[in-house]
Parts: sequence; C-alpha cells; structure tokens
Amino acid sequence: MVSINEKLKNATVGIAGLGGLGSTVAVALARAGIGRLIIADFDKVEKDNLNRQQYFINQIGKNKVDAMMENLQRINPDVKIEAHRVRLNVDNVPEIFADADVIAECFDNAQAKQMIVETVLSKMGKTVIVAVSGLAGYGNSNAIKTRRISDRLILVGDETTGIDTQPILTAARVGIAACHQANAIIETIINNI
Repeated sequence: MVSINEKLKNATVGIAGLGGLGSTVAVALARAGIGRLIIADFDKVEKDNLNRQQYFINQIGKNKVDAMMENLQRINPDVKIEAHRVRLNVDNVPEIFADADVIAECFDNAQAKQMIVETVLSKMGKTVIVAVSGLAGYGNSNAIKTRRISDRLILVGDETTGIDTQPILTAARVGIAACHQANAIIETIINNI
C-alpha cells in the first residue's frame, strides 16, 4: 500500500497563474510535500502585489515564476519545479500541463478562467481542475466553500463576490480560497491517485 506521503511526493500539480491564489497554492503544496509543480505565469512581481501574494519586496520587478521558484526552493528543496514564463491559452495549456494530475486555476480574469476550465475538461483526459469563482472583498469566511461539480471539476469560492461588487482584494480572503484549493488538490491526490 502506498503511503499518503508517497502519493503526495509522486504527484504532479499544475498551477496556472501565480498571483494571490497561485502563489499561496504553490506555497501550501510545497509545504505539503507535493513532488513536482508545474507553474506558469507571464507577469512580473509589482509593489501592489505584496499585500496578498507570496513575494518579497526585494523580488519586485522579477518574473513571478522566477521569484516563486526561489521561494519554493527555500521552503522545500526537494520539490521539482517546471516553470513557464508564458501567457496561457487554449493551444499551450494541454502541452504545458500534460503531466499534471491536478491543475489549480488561479487567474483573476473571468475569460481566462473559463478558457482553462473548458480546455482542461475537453482536451486533457483524466486531469482534474480546481477552479475559483467569487472571493473578492472581506467578510464572511464561511461563505467560501469547496464543491465538487463533477469527477474532474472542483469549484472554490462563494460564487458571487467579484471584484466588480467588492473592489478590494485582501490577503485573508484570497488566502482562504487558495488554501481551499490546495486542500482540494491534496484530497484529490490522496483519494484518487
């Protein structure tokens, strides 16, 4: 019988976007002992990111994938990291995340969220995706829930609160959703892989 630690060590998780959600998911998974992370983002660390993302002031101006690789290696030197400095799209998602058992959708754009969910579900066989909908603002932590929509789609959030209705993103609320995502990923790996 394979132990829980072995299942986590043998797993590959893709993280699409390394902002408030993705950087926190990456840190949580590295600490949990996931063996391999495939991370992708096109952006650079900016000063405004520091209020809710897992970067440091001396990393401002660096590519998020490079800064995140540094941080993850300090947390868990055993984690293998495959980094892609790229804007994800319908054509490159299946290639970049081909080896992923589970993918965390960590975008802040509704169209990008829809694109990756549809791409994974239609083109990536058995890969599970954990997506987020509704987490802006502050307030009721218990409104953020994790729901299994299908065998391959898990949705985290309150499904209503967006940046258009709550024009503030706080580290606490984004972190709650990100940790829900990381927990759903770990649960999926332990139970299904």
